[in-house]
Amino acid sequence: MRSDAVKTGISQAPHRSLFNALGLTKEELQRPLIGVVSSYNEIVPGHSNLDKIVEAVKLGVAMAGGTPIVFPA
Repeated sequence: MRSDAVKTGISQAPHRSLFNALGLTKEELQRPLIGVVSSYNEIVPGHSNLDKIVEAVKLGVAMAGGTPIVFPA
């Protein structure tokens, strides 16, 4: 899988340690990493509900066998 490029091999040990520092388990790292882009913030009223949508997307990714990784837009 494409996310193995940042997860497997001795040269990727620093990446794995950072993923572990984020709280990801060994099992979560064995699944595909799926990026979830979020523009949630507390300043723009139209974005204030995006945290709930992001949580639903993360749940869907996990239910489909992936590991969601949220990052800002």
